Amino acid sequence: MEVHGFNEDMARMFELTTRRAEAISRAPAALDSTDPINGLVRRLHAAEIRLVLKVVTEETSTTRTYRFEPAPRSSGLPLFRAGQYLSLKVSVNGVKITRPYSLSAAPFEARSFYELTIRRKDGGFLTEYIWKNWREGIVVEASGPHGTFYHDPLRDSGTVVALAGGSGITPFRSMIREIAAGQSGVNMILIYGSRCADDIIFKNELDLLAAQAPQKIRVIHVLSEPDNEWQGRTGFIDAALIREETGSVNGKSFFICGPPVMYTFCTDQLSSLAVPPRLIRRELAGSVDDISADPGFPAAVKGKQFTIRVRYRGKSMILPAAATETVLTALEKGSLEPESQCRSGECGFCRALVLSGEVFFRPEGDGRRAADRKCGFFHPCSSYPLTDLELLIP
Repeated sequence: MEVHGFNEDMARMFELTTRRAEAISRAPAALDSTDPINGLVRRLHAAEIRLVLKVVTEETSTTRTYRFEPAPRSSGLPLFRAGQYLSLKVSVNGVKITRPYSLSAAPFEARSFYELTIRRKDGGFLTEYIWKNWREGIVVEASGPHGTFYHDPLRDSGTVVALAGGSGITPFRSMIREIAAGQSGVNMILIYGSRCADDIIFKNELDLLAAQAPQKIRVIHVLSEPDNEWQGRTGFIDAALIREETGSVNGKSFFICGPPVMYTFCTDQLSSLAVPPRLIRRELAGSVDDISADPGFPAAVKGKQFTIRVRYRGKSMILPAAATETVLTALEKGSLEPESQCRSGECGFCRALVLSGEVFFRPEGDGRRAADRKCGFFHPCSSYPLTDLELLIP
């Protein structure tokens, strides 16, 4: 049997072998202890980063944008994809907690700075602290960029319909800035719901970017509580509004980011339009204000207190836990610092093993693998104690 190109392949193999032998003969006797590949990985995917706050911008009466640069002696800012988040690591009144916030700057801006846009929540454990204590010059610790809420051309359509509510605009601002700068080939139709005109975050910027790139970006504002001067869309982001503003849903991907109630509502609306689930992307739902309002949560345990026996890093301790707070919150209040990033049940960093007892898994936050479900592992950030528990934290 004749093999076409056999002689050429053998000649190139001998040439490669010769060049390899010559390279070995020129190599120093001592091994090079540096590892440039792992060094590059650490710079691009840093486990933790230190940031110095440079600028605070008032967006609305309840929302601020914080611009960060690398802290002194830091190795720079890791790259990220538009739509990803940082997990802040902050000590509040002696309790070290983590909270995820979407990056609102565009990826190309990471050469110079990051931006986080945060809405203050009345009674919020961290946002109240941020409003009172974050000033220019402070240093903040955070994780590197995480999350899967970004456009992937292998998975998503070239046209994205972004459904945003309130502070859920932050990842879409990152995407739109990237599109407007010519750094992305995506076309975006943004339907942004707010309560009133004064609550619209980035309104002037979004409208300006849409005017500068009308062939790539459309922005539709929707108010649920408009005043008499409002001339735009009103109501909620329902199926009728989506169809009117986007036309056929065929050939489009739908991204949703907003308050937890919006995920269920918008997903149902898209289902009524026959949008396949594979074309619907949802940002992290975040923690729930009142888990007892969940229809699946057992009403009998509301208001009850339990104990959690924890085995962690070779030690055993007993901590109190309320039925309506996540297991992760109880661990943090007990001065433990388990790994956590998303606080939504997705990433699995806080993964732990239930040795005894029962927990309530919030359905939309149950991101466990099938094997973990069978073996008793769970995600403390999106689970609640129903009895006394005994846990092993790897």
